[in-house]
Amino acid sequence: MIQVLNVISDTNIGGAGRVILNYLRYTDRSQFETLVALPRGSLLKAPLEEAGARAYEVDGMADRSYHRGDVGVLSDLFQQVRPDLVHTHGCLSGRIAARRCRIPVVYSRHSAFPVPAKLRYPPGRWVNKFVNERYADRIIAVSPAARDNLIQGGVSPQKITVVMNGVAPVQPTSEEERAALRQELSLEEGAVVFGILARLEDYKGHLHLVEAARELKERGRGKFVVLIAGTGPFEGELTRAVRDTGTGDVIKLLGFRSDVARILNTLDVQLNCSYGTEATSMALLEGMSLGLPSVASDYGGNPWVVEDGVNGLLFPSQNSAALSKAMERLMDHPEERAAMGMRARERYEERFTGGRFAQNIEQIYLDILKGAK
Repeated sequence: MIQVLNVISDTNIGGAGRVILNYLRYTDRSQFETLVALPRGSLLKAPLEEAGARAYEVDGMADRSYHRGDVGVLSDLFQQVRPDLVHTHGCLSGRIAARRCRIPVVYSRHSAFPVPAKLRYPPGRWVNKFVNERYADRIIAVSPAARDNLIQGGVSPQKITVVMNGVAPVQPTSEEERAALRQELSLEEGAVVFGILARLEDYKGHLHLVEAARELKERGRGKFVVLIAGTGPFEGELTRAVRDTGTGDVIKLLGFRSDVARILNTLDVQLNCSYGTEATSMALLEGMSLGLPSVASDYGGNPWVVEDGVNGLLFPSQNSAALSKAMERLMDHPEERAAMGMRARERYEERFTGGRFAQNIEQIYLDILKGAK
């Protein structure tokens, strides 16, 4: 049995945590045992244990990549547990501790963002290259966009393997259940339902979506509604924007929802308006598993998930006018919307299943351990 100790510093359940949870649904338990080190009190602990992982709470490390004290705490844990391999999700402290304990280490980069000049040019580029290559046997980039970020920062392409995220399929609900939710949300009969499921942060682009909805209203476009599910620090500003633009009749702020599958099953089109950190959107993949077409920004990893005109439409990030036109196009062409949805489902099956993702990750584990031996 190969023991893989994941290290994640998140105190909330974010994208990296969801990646681990999805992996646990499809891991080969006859060959791999998944352990996880995480900050004391992290909300991830309970769902990880329910999914079959052995969790170790550690002091410190909360929501930070590096601290000298964290290296010592993790080194002690690694010496005690002696895993075969350490897999860090960010967390430089975990990578340094693994090297100190002479344990092979793989590092996953879960985000994509504009690389700052200090990392693109010496001496920052040299330091970034040294740190990333010295403290990882292999780097996993969860999209080509994340890989490109690493390369722009000086990391050798030979050190990087792209493994796109995969998710479990969302189960379809019955027509009766969909009708019940539409009634619960007071959705107008025949309205095209758009939806975005994302944490409420400024870089998720919700304000551009509000502006796009305002433009559609001003053009006299009725029969559409936008569902926004999620919470976060941007909630107050988003609420004010909806009020100030007079779009409260076509935008419904749902807050936190635990019934994600019900919401997705109610949508006609899924939206992604991000302009920061987006690599492989788990929400987009879940929608694709249901056959939902997408309207997504061209930022980060989105173009490797949504092919413009095939399984959805892309628009230039932070461009509200282009977003409103893309939404209008799918409102006006239901047959195109349906065809894109069919192709979205096909693409999910070909590339983004949870089983495919787990197999790719475990092959990297085996490759690293073979090299280490």
